[in-house]
Amino acid sequence: MIGQYFYNQSTRNVVVAFGTIFNTIQLHKKDGSGNIIQSMKVPLAYGPKQKWLSRLTEDPNFSKKVAVTLPRIGFEISGIAYDPARKLQKTVKVKKVADGVDNEQVKSGFMPVPYNINFDLYVLSKNSDDALQIVEQILPFFQPDYTVTMKEVPELDIIRDVPIILNSVGYEDDYEGSFTSRRSIIYTLSFTAKYYMYGPVTASNVIRKVQVDQYADLPVNAPKREQRYSVTPTPANVAPASFDPSDEDNFGFNEVTSFFQDAKNYDEKTGTDTENS
Repeated sequence: MIGQYFYNQSTRNVVVAFGTIFNTIQLHKKDGSGNIIQSMKVPLAYGPKQKWLSRLTEDPNFSKKVAVTLPRIGFEISGIAYDPARKLQKTVKVKKVADGVDNEQVKSGFMPVPYNINFDLYVLSKNSDDALQIVEQILPFFQPDYTVTMKEVPELDIIRDVPIILNSVGYEDDYEGSFTSRRSIIYTLSFTAKYYMYGPVTASNVIRKVQVDQYADLPVNAPKREQRYSVTPTPANVAPASFDPSDEDNFGFNEVTSFFQDAKNYDEKTGTDTENS
């Protein structure tokens, strides 16, 4: 129900995973003989392209003492949309035995909702060769997708491969004003990450006994109970190690059937049989 607090950090985790892909890109500068004279790690930051362009326009020579260097990489979220093509059965639950409580609790949540999150990645550079070095270290890995493995919900121990798809590559090389004006070289790479959002995770006790009372008539006729069927595991304290139907059970079941001719009913609050009032 809307209003129940929960925060699984689903979107945040995708943003962090996306940025991690590009945070180790290197740039080399060489002399006329092809010898490397300088190596640097390209800075990466979250933020809109306009932020960096405004910085270039206000101080094209970087005379102010501000921690901004070129080339650099920036990225931002450009949109989030529901993906009906990956819709899952919403009434199915994902379950996991809770840790540290003697296996007596089960954490569960409903199946996640598929969403696509769009990113724009900006490569800003002073000259063309620097920008091409950066772009060329990115494009070969996207054909057109690159997959990262994420632990989506630690409480449920869910690990999923998230594809990140390269949609397009844009290029801008603008000269504004006179020939002495600052040159801006910008590559814009558009991506889509296909991920899932999860709802609240709840905890409940493990069911160790199922009991059913059967009647021969409808409740409006005040029928007498005819039969009771109950099931318990063997041994009674077996640990619910797995909920995978393909796994082999390491326990059995005791099934008990009882017949009655009284007019009693089972009281769920007290756990006893009581006379009809």
